[in-house]
Amino acid sequence: MLDAATRLFLDSGYANVTVAEIAREAGTAVPTVYASTGGKGAILTTLIEDGLRSSAAEEALAVVRGTGVPREALAGAARGTRLDNERHHRLVRVMVNAAHTDEHAAAALARANDAYQEALAAVTGQLCELDALRPGLAPDRATGILWFYLGHRSWHELVIEQGWSWDAAEQWLAEQVTAALLPEAGPAPDGP
Repeated sequence: MLDAATRLFLDSGYANVTVAEIAREAGTAVPTVYASTGGKGAILTTLIEDGLRSSAAEEALAVVRGTGVPREALAGAARGTRLDNERHHRLVRVMVNAAHTDEHAAAALARANDAYQEALAAVTGQLCELDALRPGLAPDRATGILWFYLGHRSWHELVIEQGWSWDAAEQWLAEQVTAALLPEAGPAPDGP
């Protein structure tokens, strides 16, 4: 049912999909969808919670915390956010599009973004422990810069809208965030 719902949400838009269509696509009855999932909003919430559970954030944060080299910490953050965005890009698109019309989707997107930003704040915390941020750069501002460069929108813009490979986007975003946060980084090179 979840796979069927995801396909339909992507193809038709969350707001345009009915529970009856989900049931038909899944090869089951409408009452089974409600009994198993609780309805369309609950399906989206389940998809998002599954996505959060299968996040690469913990592994990426272990890499970030395990290095004493600021550039490696930022490369690890870029890698982790890339893996999550690559793995869950379709789900993120469903959430973003659905958030405009559905309060469940808007709340789920807010929860997902909060978790994402908490992970980025942990990266900032590691950079602070290493005394690696540019002089005068406040931690909350650094986390905002991480969100700007490594958040969903940047990955979507580069990979989907501009047609970059995930590898090229990861490399370029790591270089940009490094140049923005670290004093010794110098100017960032141009994109691929």
